[in-house]
Amino acid sequence: MKLSIPIGILVLLFLSNGCGKKQPKLKASIQKITESVYASGVIKSEQQYQAFPQVSGIIKNIFVKEGDSVAVGTKLFYISNETNQLNRQNAELNAYYNKLESNQNKIQDALLVVNFTQNKLTIDSSLWVRQQNLWQQNIGSRLELEQKELAYQNSKTNHQSAILKYKDLKKQLSFAEEQSANGLRISSKLENDYFVKSEISGMVYSLPIKVGEMVNPQTTVAIIGSALSFIIELQIDEFDIVKIKIGQQVFVQMDSYKGQEFEAIVTKINPIMDVRTKTFKAEAKFIKAPAVLYPNLTAEANIVIQTKNNALTLPRNTVNQNKVIKANGDTVLVKTGLKDYQRIEILDGISAEDEVLNLSL
Repeated sequence: MKLSIPIGILVLLFLSNGCGKKQPKLKASIQKITESVYASGVIKSEQQYQAFPQVSGIIKNIFVKEGDSVAVGTKLFYISNETNQLNRQNAELNAYYNKLESNQNKIQDALLVVNFTQNKLTIDSSLWVRQQNLWQQNIGSRLELEQKELAYQNSKTNHQSAILKYKDLKKQLSFAEEQSANGLRISSKLENDYFVKSEISGMVYSLPIKVGEMVNPQTTVAIIGSALSFIIELQIDEFDIVKIKIGQQVFVQMDSYKGQEFEAIVTKINPIMDVRTKTFKAEAKFIKAPAVLYPNLTAEANIVIQTKNNALTLPRNTVNQNKVIKANGDTVLVKTGLKDYQRIEILDGISAEDEVLNLSL
C-alpha cells in the first residue's frame, strides 16, 4: 500500500541527496522477539513486617540485636509502665480478697444463722402443737394458743429468710470471685502486651529504637523477616497492569550484581492502585536466587508478556506511526505486532525481501 511521503521526510531526502550522501538501507529479519513490561522493584525478605507495640510506655529491656534469629513468640522488648504494674497488683489483691476460700467465715456465719433459725423453728413448732393439744383438752387460753402460733410463723419466716440470705451470699461471693478473676486475667493480658514478641520465625533486620525511648502503638520498633527466602516487590504502571498475570516470567537485574540477570516468576498482584504513584504492586519470586541478598536492594525487572520465535522484525527507529519508507521512496503502512526495546514485529505491509530506509543513521 503506497502513501504520500510526508513533507518532513521529503525535505530530509532532499537534503541527503543534495549533500551527495546515500540513505542507509536495511531489510527486515526473521528472529526471536519478546515483548515485556518494565517494572522497578525492591528486594524484600519474605514475610517481612514492621513490629509495633500494642501499648504506650518506655523501652526498658531489649532482648535481641540486629541479625539475631528469632522464633514465633520470641520476646523482643519489654515496655515499662508503672500504672499498669499498679493495676496488676490491685487486680491480684482484689482476686485474692474475693476468693471463696478467703470468705469461708462469711459463709459459715450465714450457715450458723440458718441452723439457728432451723432449731428455733423446730422448738416453736413443737410448742405450738403442744398448745393445740392442750386447747383441745380445754387447757390454756386462746391468747396462749395464738402466741405460740405467731412464734411458730415468725420462726418459719426467719428460717426461710436465713436460707435465702445464705444462698444469696454464696451467689454474690461466687460472682465477685469470677469478676475479680476476670479482672486479673485482663490485667495479665495487658501485662503481656507490654512484651513485644516476634510473629514469625526469621531474622531481626532493624531495631530503630533504644532503651529509655518512649514508644506508642504507632512507633516502629523492629523490622523482621525471613532469613532465607526473598521476594521482589514490583511497581507496575497502570497502563501495563492489564498485561500482567500470575506465573509470567520475569528477568531481574540488580546494581549489586552488575552484568547478571536472574529469572523469577510473578506470584502475586495487589488488586488496588496506589493513587499517589499511579502504580500497582506485584510480587515475584526468584527461581534461583543470588547467593546473598538483603532487604531493600533495588532491582529492575522485565516481565515477559509474549514471545515469538520466528517473527519478521525491523529496528524500532525505522517505523514511525506504523509507517516505513522503502528504498524506492514509497511510504508504506505496516501492521505491527510484538515490540521490545530495540525491534518491532511486522505482520503485514512488507516482506523480508523489501529494503527500507533507516533514517536514524
